Amino acid sequence: MDKDWELFLAPYQQTVNELKVKLRGLRKQYRETNQHVPIEFVTGRVKPIESIVTKSKLRKIPLERLETEMSDIAGLRIMCQFVEDIYEVVAILRNRKDMKVLIERDYVTNNKISGYRSYHLVIEYPVQLIDGEKKVLAEIQIRTLAMNFWATIEHSLNYKYQGNFPDEIGDRLKRAAEAAYQLDEEMSSIREEIQEAQHLFTHGKGSPKPELTKRNEQGKGEDK
Repeated sequence: MDKDWELFLAPYQQTVNELKVKLRGLRKQYRETNQHVPIEFVTGRVKPIESIVTKSKLRKIPLERLETEMSDIAGLRIMCQFVEDIYEVVAILRNRKDMKVLIERDYVTNNKISGYRSYHLVIEYPVQLIDGEKKVLAEIQIRTLAMNFWATIEHSLNYKYQGNFPDEIGDRLKRAAEAAYQLDEEMSSIREEIQEAQHLFTHGKGSPKPELTKRNEQGKGEDK
């Protein structure tokens, strides 16, 4: 199979490319309709061959069964500003007709022991090839910017320590993960103020969006 890696990975690269275009197009639609954009930005990659082989050995997945048993060869990450945005994006993806959600893992509400938080979807996506349609598995990770910062640091340290963190490092990572989540919680508590400010910044001076003004007036009444 070694000599066929380029051919094998081509549908996965096509999947990543097409999904990035579609998700960025979705983000553009929100902006053009003057709505809050739940997607901050989108990245994607095809897992490197070395990583595929290493994982296949670790998980005891035969190379001939990679297509059905390894779901993250094609991977996308959707970054959001707020935790609430994560669940909005998940709902959007569930309702799309151009993909099928097979598995959902909510590590936002049910974080891992390490402190890791993110929402994972495994989807089945049909790509059109010269010899017909091929259904490709892909993993989509949806997280806030704070969650992504923590996960990026943890990934780097995991590479250094090969998963065997010194106790002190592990404890600090857990505290950092909790601090990142507290940041997300605080930002959610003032989400409407942030969205209004962003709207004014984007569209210039003038009246804020009517629905934001109405919600703020209601909130002030409740505070009293």
